[in-house]
Amino acid sequence: MTRFAIAAAMALAMLASAGAEAGTLETVRKLGQLRCVVNAGVAGFAYVDPSGTWRGFDADFCRATAAAVLGDPSKVKFLPSTGKTRFSLLNSGEGDVLWRNTTWTFVRDVDVKLSFQGVNYYDGQGFMVPKSLGVKSAKELDGASVCIQTGTTTELNLSDFFRIHKIRYEPVPIETNEEVRASYLAGRCDVYTTDISGLAATRSTFTDPKAHIILPEVISKEPLGPATRHGDDRWGDIVRWVLNATIAAEELGITQGNVDQLSRGAIDPEINRMLGSAGDLGAMLGLDKRWVVDVIAAVGNYGEIFERNIGRRTPIGLERGLNALWREGGLLYSPPFR
Repeated sequence: MTRFAIAAAMALAMLASAGAEAGTLETVRKLGQLRCVVNAGVAGFAYVDPSGTWRGFDADFCRATAAAVLGDPSKVKFLPSTGKTRFSLLNSGEGDVLWRNTTWTFVRDVDVKLSFQGVNYYDGQGFMVPKSLGVKSAKELDGASVCIQTGTTTELNLSDFFRIHKIRYEPVPIETNEEVRASYLAGRCDVYTTDISGLAATRSTFTDPKAHIILPEVISKEPLGPATRHGDDRWGDIVRWVLNATIAAEELGITQGNVDQLSRGAIDPEINRMLGSAGDLGAMLGLDKRWVVDVIAAVGNYGEIFERNIGRRTPIGLERGLNALWREGGLLYSPPFR
Protein backbone atom coordinates (compact mmCIF):
# COMPACT_ATOMS: atom_id res chain seq x y z
CA MET A 1 0.00 0.00 0.00
CA THR A 2 1.38 3.42 -0.97
CA ARG A 3 1.91 6.23 1.49
CA PHE A 4 -1.02 8.07 -0.15
CA ALA A 5 -3.29 5.03 0.17
CA ILE A 6 -2.35 4.59 3.84
CA ALA A 7 -3.07 8.27 4.54
CA ALA A 8 -6.40 8.04 2.73
CA ALA A 9 -7.39 4.92 4.67
CA MET A 10 -6.47 6.60 7.97
CA ALA A 11 -8.50 9.68 7.04
CA LEU A 12 -11.54 7.56 6.18
CA ALA A 13 -11.19 5.67 9.47
CA MET A 14 -11.01 8.94 11.39
CA LEU A 15 -14.11 10.26 9.61
CA ALA A 16 -16.01 7.04 10.32
CA SER A 17 -14.94 7.21 13.95
CA ALA A 18 -16.02 10.83 14.26
CA GLY A 19 -19.41 9.99 12.76
CA ALA A 20 -19.90 7.11 15.17
CA GLU A 21 -18.88 9.23 18.14
CA ALA A 22 -21.43 11.87 17.30
CA GLY A 23 -24.22 9.41 16.55
CA THR A 24 -26.00 8.64 19.81
CA LEU A 25 -25.46 12.04 21.40
CA GLU A 26 -26.93 13.74 18.33
CA THR A 27 -29.84 11.28 18.24
CA VAL A 28 -30.69 11.85 21.90
CA ARG A 29 -30.63 15.62 21.46
CA LYS A 30 -32.66 15.48 18.26
CA LEU A 31 -35.32 13.33 19.93
CA GLY A 32 -35.18 15.38 23.13
CA GLN A 33 -35.19 12.22 25.23
CA LEU A 34 -32.94 9.39 26.38
CA ARG A 35 -34.18 5.89 25.52
CA CYS A 36 -32.97 3.81 28.44
CA VAL A 37 -33.14 0.00 28.45
CA VAL A 38 -34.05 -1.26 31.94
CA ASN A 39 -35.40 -4.40 33.59
CA ALA A 40 -39.08 -5.10 33.11
CA GLY A 41 -39.47 -4.98 36.88
CA VAL A 42 -37.21 -5.62 39.87
CA ALA A 43 -38.02 -3.98 43.21
CA GLY A 44 -35.46 -1.34 44.14
CA PHE A 45 -33.69 -1.44 40.78
CA ALA A 46 -36.25 -0.71 38.06
CA TYR A 47 -39.99 -0.84 38.63
CA VAL A 48 -43.14 1.21 38.09
CA ASP A 49 -44.69 2.66 41.25
CA PRO A 50 -48.47 2.97 41.82
CA SER A 51 -48.48 6.40 40.16
CA GLY A 52 -46.96 4.97 36.97
CA THR A 53 -43.49 6.44 37.57
CA TRP A 54 -40.33 4.44 37.02
CA ARG A 55 -38.28 4.15 40.21
CA GLY A 56 -35.12 2.41 41.38
CA PHE A 57 -31.34 2.28 41.41
CA ASP A 58 -30.98 1.70 37.65
CA ALA A 59 -33.81 4.11 36.84
CA ASP A 60 -31.95 6.85 38.72
CA PHE A 61 -28.85 6.26 36.60
CA CYS A 62 -31.04 6.66 33.50
CA ARG A 63 -32.18 10.01 34.89
CA ALA A 64 -28.59 10.98 35.72
CA THR A 65 -27.61 10.36 32.10
CA ALA A 66 -30.53 12.44 30.81
CA ALA A 67 -29.60 15.23 33.22
CA ALA A 68 -26.03 15.26 31.91
CA VAL A 69 -26.98 15.26 28.24
CA LEU A 70 -30.29 17.13 28.15
CA GLY A 71 -30.16 19.09 31.40
CA ASP A 72 -33.45 17.48 32.44
CA PRO A 73 -33.70 14.15 34.33
CA SER A 74 -37.33 13.72 33.32
CA LYS A 75 -36.47 13.35 29.63
CA VAL A 76 -36.22 9.56 29.76
CA LYS A 77 -38.17 6.96 27.82
CA PHE A 78 -37.84 3.73 29.79
CA LEU A 79 -37.66 0.59 27.67
CA PRO A 80 -38.46 -2.49 29.81
CA SER A 81 -36.62 -5.59 28.66
CA THR A 82 -36.15 -9.27 29.46
CA GLY A 83 -32.88 -11.18 29.62
CA LYS A 84 -33.42 -12.13 25.97
CA THR A 85 -34.48 -8.75 24.54
CA ARG A 86 -32.17 -6.29 26.34
CA PHE A 87 -29.21 -6.58 23.94
CA SER A 88 -31.27 -6.45 20.75
CA LEU A 89 -33.04 -3.30 21.99
CA LEU A 90 -29.66 -1.63 22.42
CA ASN A 91 -27.82 -2.95 19.35
CA SER A 92 -30.75 -2.31 17.02
CA GLY A 93 -30.61 1.39 17.94
CA GLU A 94 -34.04 1.32 19.58
CA GLY A 95 -32.35 2.09 22.90
CA ASP A 96 -29.49 4.51 23.59
CA VAL A 97 -28.01 2.99 26.74
CA LEU A 98 -28.57 -0.06 28.89
CA TRP A 99 -28.80 0.57 32.65
CA ARG A 100 -30.11 -2.83 33.66
CA ASN A 101 -28.58 -5.25 36.19
CA THR A 102 -26.44 -6.79 33.43
CA THR A 103 -23.19 -8.68 34.00
CA TRP A 104 -20.06 -7.59 32.15
CA THR A 105 -18.62 -10.74 30.53
CA PHE A 106 -16.08 -11.55 27.83
CA VAL A 107 -18.68 -12.83 25.36
CA ARG A 108 -20.98 -9.85 25.82
CA ASP A 109 -18.09 -7.42 25.48
CA VAL A 110 -16.48 -9.06 22.45
CA ASP A 111 -19.09 -11.13 20.60
CA VAL A 112 -22.36 -9.39 21.45
CA LYS A 113 -20.47 -6.13 20.83
CA LEU A 114 -21.47 -4.22 23.93
CA SER A 115 -19.16 -1.60 25.42
CA PHE A 116 -19.44 -1.77 29.21
CA GLN A 117 -18.76 1.61 30.81
CA GLY A 118 -17.81 0.57 34.32
CA VAL A 119 -19.50 -1.25 37.21
CA ASN A 120 -22.31 0.32 39.19
CA TYR A 121 -23.01 -2.76 41.32
CA TYR A 122 -20.67 -5.61 42.31
CA ASP A 123 -22.79 -8.71 42.80
CA GLY A 124 -22.68 -12.51 42.87
CA GLN A 125 -25.13 -15.31 42.21
CA GLY A 126 -26.89 -17.00 45.10
CA PHE A 127 -29.85 -19.20 46.02
CA MET A 128 -33.11 -18.52 47.85
CA VAL A 129 -35.27 -21.25 49.39
CA PRO A 130 -38.29 -21.43 51.69
CA LYS A 131 -37.25 -21.90 55.32
CA SER A 132 -39.65 -24.82 55.44
CA LEU A 133 -37.38 -26.72 53.04
CA GLY A 134 -34.90 -27.12 55.90
CA VAL A 135 -31.87 -26.46 53.72
CA LYS A 136 -28.87 -24.50 55.04
CA SER A 137 -26.43 -24.85 52.14
CA ALA A 138 -26.68 -24.97 48.35
CA LYS A 139 -24.69 -28.21 48.51
CA GLU A 140 -27.79 -29.83 50.04
CA LEU A 141 -29.91 -29.17 46.96
CA ASP A 142 -29.41 -32.53 45.24
CA GLY A 143 -32.48 -33.26 43.12
CA ALA A 144 -34.04 -29.81 43.66
CA SER A 145 -36.01 -27.97 41.00
CA VAL A 146 -34.56 -24.51 40.33
CA CYS A 147 -36.35 -21.49 38.86
CA ILE A 148 -34.03 -19.48 36.62
CA GLN A 149 -34.41 -16.62 34.15
CA THR A 150 -33.52 -17.47 30.58
CA GLY A 151 -30.92 -15.46 28.65
CA THR A 152 -28.81 -14.74 31.74
CA THR A 153 -25.38 -15.72 33.04
CA THR A 154 -27.11 -17.49 35.94
CA GLU A 155 -28.06 -20.41 33.69
CA LEU A 156 -24.43 -21.26 32.96
CA ASN A 157 -23.26 -20.58 36.52
CA LEU A 158 -25.96 -22.88 37.87
CA SER A 159 -24.90 -25.71 35.56
CA ASP A 160 -21.24 -25.27 36.52
CA PHE A 161 -21.99 -25.26 40.27
CA PHE A 162 -24.03 -28.45 40.24
CA ARG A 163 -21.56 -30.19 37.96
CA ILE A 164 -18.60 -29.28 40.16
CA HIS A 165 -20.37 -30.55 43.28
CA LYS A 166 -21.74 -33.64 41.50
CA ILE A 167 -25.34 -33.02 42.45
CA ARG A 168 -28.45 -33.16 40.29
CA TYR A 169 -31.06 -30.49 39.67
CA GLU A 170 -34.10 -29.86 37.52
CA PRO A 171 -34.03 -26.47 35.78
CA VAL A 172 -37.30 -24.55 35.46
CA PRO A 173 -36.52 -21.88 32.82
CA ILE A 174 -38.73 -18.76 32.89
CA GLU A 175 -38.36 -15.51 30.94
CA THR A 176 -39.22 -12.64 33.31
CA ASN A 177 -38.54 -11.87 36.96
CA GLU A 178 -42.25 -11.51 37.71
CA GLU A 179 -42.97 -14.95 36.23
CA VAL A 180 -40.11 -16.46 38.26
CA ARG A 181 -41.47 -14.82 41.41
CA ALA A 182 -44.96 -16.21 40.80
CA SER A 183 -43.64 -19.67 39.98
CA TYR A 184 -41.43 -19.84 43.05
CA LEU A 185 -44.24 -18.73 45.37
CA ALA A 186 -46.61 -21.21 43.72
CA GLY A 187 -44.19 -24.06 44.47
CA ARG A 188 -43.29 -24.84 40.86
CA CYS A 189 -39.66 -24.91 41.98
CA ASP A 190 -37.84 -25.50 45.25
CA VAL A 191 -35.17 -22.86 44.66
CA TYR A 192 -34.81 -19.48 43.00
CA THR A 193 -31.35 -18.50 41.77
CA THR A 194 -30.14 -15.15 40.45
CA ASP A 195 -27.84 -12.34 41.61
CA ILE A 196 -28.07 -11.87 45.37
CA SER A 197 -29.32 -8.31 44.95
CA GLY A 198 -32.14 -9.66 42.78
CA LEU A 199 -33.00 -12.30 45.37
CA ALA A 200 -33.16 -9.65 48.10
CA ALA A 201 -35.27 -7.40 45.87
CA THR A 202 -37.71 -10.20 45.02
CA ARG A 203 -37.95 -11.39 48.62
CA SER A 204 -38.85 -7.86 49.76
CA THR A 205 -42.09 -8.13 47.74
CA PHE A 206 -43.28 -11.33 49.46
CA THR A 207 -46.12 -11.24 51.97
CA ASP A 208 -43.81 -12.95 54.49
CA PRO A 209 -40.18 -12.27 53.51
CA LYS A 210 -38.86 -13.92 56.68
CA ALA A 211 -40.22 -17.26 55.52
CA HIS A 212 -37.49 -17.37 52.85
CA ILE A 213 -33.71 -17.44 53.27
CA ILE A 214 -30.80 -16.66 50.99
CA LEU A 215 -28.24 -19.44 51.32
CA PRO A 216 -24.62 -18.52 52.20
CA GLU A 217 -22.96 -19.64 48.96
CA VAL A 218 -21.96 -16.98 46.42
CA ILE A 219 -21.10 -18.94 43.29
CA SER A 220 -19.96 -16.28 40.83
CA LYS A 221 -18.67 -12.79 40.20
CA GLU A 222 -21.35 -10.56 38.68
CA PRO A 223 -20.04 -7.06 37.89
CA LEU A 224 -23.18 -5.22 36.80
CA GLY A 225 -22.85 -2.07 34.77
CA PRO A 226 -24.08 0.19 31.99
CA ALA A 227 -23.50 -0.71 28.36
CA THR A 228 -23.48 1.13 25.05
CA ARG A 229 -22.99 -0.03 21.47
CA HIS A 230 -19.54 -0.65 20.03
CA GLY A 231 -18.12 2.14 17.88
CA ASP A 232 -19.58 5.18 19.65
CA ASP A 233 -16.68 6.29 21.82
CA ARG A 234 -17.95 9.74 22.73
CA TRP A 235 -21.26 8.36 23.92
CA GLY A 236 -19.42 5.69 25.88
CA ASP A 237 -17.30 8.39 27.50
CA ILE A 238 -20.43 10.26 28.57
CA VAL A 239 -22.08 7.23 30.18
CA ARG A 240 -18.82 6.18 31.89
CA TRP A 241 -18.19 9.60 33.36
CA VAL A 242 -21.79 10.00 34.55
CA LEU A 243 -21.18 6.91 36.66
CA ASN A 244 -17.76 8.17 37.76
CA ALA A 245 -19.26 11.54 38.69
CA THR A 246 -21.67 9.96 41.17
CA ILE A 247 -18.85 7.94 42.77
CA ALA A 248 -16.41 10.87 42.92
CA ALA A 249 -19.14 13.10 44.33
CA GLU A 250 -19.69 10.74 47.26
CA GLU A 251 -15.96 10.61 47.94
CA LEU A 252 -15.67 14.41 47.87
CA GLY A 253 -18.78 15.04 49.97
CA ILE A 254 -20.83 16.53 47.13
CA THR A 255 -24.51 15.83 47.76
CA GLN A 256 -27.87 16.68 46.28
CA GLY A 257 -28.27 19.21 49.07
CA ASN A 258 -24.98 21.10 48.72
CA VAL A 259 -24.06 20.76 45.04
CA ASP A 260 -25.47 24.13 44.04
CA GLN A 261 -23.54 25.94 46.78
CA LEU A 262 -20.30 24.10 46.00
CA SER A 263 -20.68 24.87 42.30
CA ARG A 264 -20.09 28.54 43.11
CA GLY A 265 -16.55 27.71 44.19
CA ALA A 266 -14.89 25.40 46.71
CA ILE A 267 -11.48 25.02 48.35
CA ASP A 268 -10.86 21.65 46.68
CA PRO A 269 -9.68 22.09 43.06
CA GLU A 270 -11.11 18.67 42.12
CA ILE A 271 -14.58 19.83 43.13
CA ASN A 272 -14.18 23.00 41.08
CA ARG A 273 -13.10 21.03 38.01
CA MET A 274 -16.02 18.61 38.39
CA LEU A 275 -18.65 21.26 38.92
CA GLY A 276 -17.44 23.62 36.25
CA SER A 277 -16.34 26.59 38.34
CA ALA A 278 -12.77 26.03 37.09
CA GLY A 279 -12.11 25.01 33.51
CA ASP A 280 -14.61 23.31 31.23
CA LEU A 281 -14.33 19.52 31.25
CA GLY A 282 -17.86 19.32 29.88
CA ALA A 283 -16.78 20.76 26.54
CA MET A 284 -14.57 17.71 25.98
CA LEU A 285 -17.71 15.54 26.10
CA GLY A 286 -19.88 17.96 24.16
CA LEU A 287 -21.80 18.78 27.35
CA ASP A 288 -22.52 21.90 29.36
CA LYS A 289 -19.78 22.84 31.82
CA ARG A 290 -22.23 22.29 34.71
CA TRP A 291 -23.25 18.79 33.60
CA VAL A 292 -22.07 17.21 36.88
CA VAL A 293 -24.10 19.77 38.84
CA ASP A 294 -27.16 18.70 36.85
CA VAL A 295 -26.46 15.00 37.55
CA ILE A 296 -26.02 15.37 41.31
CA ALA A 297 -28.89 17.84 41.65
CA ALA A 298 -31.14 15.33 39.90
CA VAL A 299 -30.31 12.08 41.73
CA GLY A 300 -27.56 12.70 44.29
CA ASN A 301 -24.20 10.97 44.63
CA TYR A 302 -23.70 7.19 44.43
CA GLY A 303 -24.28 6.70 48.15
CA GLU A 304 -27.52 8.67 48.04
CA ILE A 305 -28.76 6.66 45.04
CA PHE A 306 -27.86 3.38 46.78
CA GLU A 307 -29.40 4.16 50.17
CA ARG A 308 -32.58 5.65 48.73
CA ASN A 309 -33.37 2.63 46.57
CA ILE A 310 -31.77 -0.52 47.97
CA GLY A 311 -29.92 0.39 51.18
CA ARG A 312 -30.28 -0.84 54.73
CA ARG A 313 -33.32 1.31 55.55
CA THR A 314 -35.30 0.11 52.53
CA PRO A 315 -37.36 -3.10 52.40
CA ILE A 316 -34.54 -4.65 50.34
CA GLY A 317 -31.98 -3.87 53.06
CA LEU A 318 -28.69 -4.33 51.18
CA GLU A 319 -25.38 -3.51 52.85
CA ARG A 320 -22.84 -1.54 50.84
CA GLY A 321 -20.26 -4.35 51.05
CA LEU A 322 -18.17 -4.43 47.87
CA ASN A 323 -20.12 -1.39 46.70
CA ALA A 324 -18.62 0.86 49.34
CA LEU A 325 -15.96 3.42 48.44
CA TRP A 326 -12.41 2.07 48.17
CA ARG A 327 -11.29 3.92 51.29
CA GLU A 328 -14.07 2.16 53.24
CA GLY A 329 -13.05 -1.31 52.10
CA GLY A 330 -15.16 -1.48 48.97
CA LEU A 331 -14.33 -1.56 45.26
CA LEU A 332 -15.81 1.78 44.14
CA TYR A 333 -13.16 4.06 42.71
CA SER A 334 -13.37 6.88 40.18
CA PRO A 335 -10.43 8.07 38.07
CA PRO A 336 -9.60 11.74 38.75
CA PHE A 337 -11.42 14.63 37.11
CA ARG A 338 -8.44 16.47 35.65
